[in-house]
This record gives sequence, structure tokens and C-alpha cells, in this order.
Amino acid sequence: MEHTVKIGIVICDRYRRCAGGKCFRAMKNREGAFDIYEGQELELVGFTTCDGCPGGNIEYLGEEMVKNGAQVIHLATGLVVGYPPCPHIGSFKAFLEERYGLKVVVGTHPIPQKYLDMHTRLGTWDAVPWKPLIEPTMGDAGLREDYN
Repeated sequence: MEHTVKIGIVICDRYRRCAGGKCFRAMKNREGAFDIYEGQELELVGFTTCDGCPGGNIEYLGEEMVKNGAQVIHLATGLVVGYPPCPHIGSFKAFLEERYGLKVVVGTHPIPQKYLDMHTRLGTWDAVPWKPLIEPTMGDAGLREDYN
């Protein structure tokens, strides 16, 4: 049996009522940022919000996820596609990696095409620091349409 990778997901507090459907679908289908786990078993061991700006829960959620066996934490695509995108995403990633010594991936499900279109028109992701943050969730045009 393959090694199971245990995953935690952190969503933006603006979407605290999100049922996680797109994230869970992408995890199941190994799409978006979950395509790095092709052929591996995945287990979700935590799903929570950042607790709102500036991310009060970031300091605590990692401990709970690690207790549940998390090896990787995904910062949900909503942190990137919301408007404005999370201004704290870089510090969340750095803190979680440093504090808990685990991998942090920016993104979950593919970026829906409607969000890519709007952020492209607005120039939101034109700055160099955004390029590596959106890359794991870009997918192709068909996949982005499927997640609209």
C-alpha cells in the first residue's frame, strides 16, 4: 500500500461558510495544486479558516493539524482569487513552514476562469511575487472552466 499523505487546508475567513466542495473535488481528482500527489493516497486531517486578517488562527491551526498527522498544509485557492487577494499569504506560508517544519503549498483547486479573467483585467497578479503563488492552480483553460 502506498504511503498516505496527510493534508490540512486553510481557507480565507471571508469564505468561512464555504463547504469546501471545490477543494475536496480537486483533492479527490488530483487537480490544481493537488496534482503533485498523482498516484498517492491523501487524507484530509484538518480544514479551518485563518480567522480573518491578519490571520489570528495561523498561529494555532498548525499545531492541531500536526497533532492530527498533517505533513502538508495547503493555503486554499480562495486566498489567491478573493479580492483583494490575501496580503498575508507569504507570511502565513513562511510562519507555518518555520514553526512546524512542514511543507506549505499555496492553492487547492484550479483557479476558476471567471476569477482569472477578472484578476487579469485588474492586473492583480502582474507583480512578480504572485507568479509562483498562482502557478500551482492555473491548470488549463478547460479545467479552469470546469471550476467556474
